[in-house]
Amino acid sequence: MSVVLRHIAIASLPLLFGLAAGWGFAYTQESCGRLVGFLFAAKCRGVQLEYQVAFQTWGTAAGCLAMAMIGAWLELRRRRIVQSDVSNPGTPE
Repeated sequence: MSVVLRHIAIASLPLLFGLAAGWGFAYTQESCGRLVGFLFAAKCRGVQLEYQVAFQTWGTAAGCLAMAMIGAWLELRRRRIVQSDVSNPGTPE
């Protein structure tokens, strides 16, 4: 059961990174006018959403990269443990 929970936690990393990046961008912007300036404040809502989607996309990409690195590290660790058990079957640990 712990293996399943570990895989679910690792697989949820891209979603969490993406949501955190999108929310972080939206939270740090005090107003639309601050993002694009006074002249374009009327059209700001669309621009702000585009930037938020871009931040969310890049956050998801960063989460995928983190997930790949953690998954590779866990797989290498598991492979070393399995190989050491096969090479020394009768020795107690």
